[in-house]
This record gives sequence, C-alpha cells and structure tokens, in this order.
Amino acid sequence: MIIELEYWKTILAGLLKARVPITAFVPNHLQLPPRVLQVDSAWKGIESILSDLIKRFHIRTNCCLEFGVEYGYSTVALSSFFDSVIGVDTFAGDKHTVNKTDVYDETVSRLSAFENIRLIRSDYRDWIKQDNNSYDLIHVDIVHTYADTFECGLWSAAHSQCVIFHDTESFPAVKRAVREISRLTGKRFHNFKQSNGLGILV
Repeated sequence: MIIELEYWKTILAGLLKARVPITAFVPNHLQLPPRVLQVDSAWKGIESILSDLIKRFHIRTNCCLEFGVEYGYSTVALSSFFDSVIGVDTFAGDKHTVNKTDVYDETVSRLSAFENIRLIRSDYRDWIKQDNNSYDLIHVDIVHTYADTFECGLWSAAHSQCVIFHDTESFPAVKRAVREISRLTGKRFHNFKQSNGLGILV
C-alpha cells in the first residue's frame, strides 16, 4: 500500500483526464555491452537492450547523465555507449535500497578504470538547481516515491532527448510519475517490463 499523498492525488485527478498510452518496448535484439560490471544489480537485463534502444530512438551518444549510481552497474553499462557519463548520487542509500551504508569510496574505486565516467556526490535536488546543460540521455533511478521521481524526471525531460526510469514495474509510484511527465511534456511513454521495468520517454 502506497502512503504518499501526491500519488493518490494524481490517481484521482487522472480519472478526469485522457489516458496516457503506454507502448510496450520489445527489443529487436539483445546484446551485452562491452563493459559489464560484476556486481549484483536489479538493473541486470536492461544493459542488453541499450544498443537497440539507442538505435531505435536515434539517441545521440555524446553525453549521458545518471541520477542514482549506487554500485555503478548501470553507469558502466551506459559508459559503453556514451562518450561521457556523469553519475550523480548521495551514495548513502535511501528507504527503498537494501544498502544503507556509504558506498562512495568503494564505487569511485570500482569505476576508476573507466575514464569516461565522472561521479558526483550530490542529491538530485541540489544538482538540478545548478545544471542548465542538455544531455542525450538521462537515467533516473532514485528513491522510488512519486514526488521525487516526478520532480527529477520532469527536469530531466526538459534537459534531454530521452529519459529512462528504472523500476516502473516494481514501484507503481514511479510508473505513475512517468505517465504524468509524459502527459505534461508530450513525450511518448514506452515501457520495458523485464528487470523491474524501464520507462522510456522520447
């Protein structure tokens, strides 16, 4: 049961609005990227659709921004396709992560071999206040509340060609936030159901 007022407000408001279509993302092919980090991750399976996703939606591959790095699995996968990846995280976990300890030094050390990755210790709220850059793709995998996903995701939709959101299937609040961002921005909502779900806004 979700006890988040903003989530239920948008559920009720949505009853009076046109339904946002969600198109199933079915990859034409699966391909492991050249870089795969050997750590446990709920993101496993998504790394194999990145090549197809980038080609299908004609995503440029200069710069990628990621909100939510943790151990760096998705960061390394994304670095196989983008010239530059910036990973932003508090590295201290949140109420939805299994790990609650500080993993900054460990993650920096683990990813130090990848020269095109830059890690920043920051809360997404502080980051979006000062960043006016545009990105080819932004990955959102932060605390899985409606309010946080919506705030970070709406900013991301305004600052990138494509935004991907992890956990659309395991957290209804995330899927609802992506749906509302799609409604507000006019971006199309595609959803990959495996690996806890990946929402794609283009």
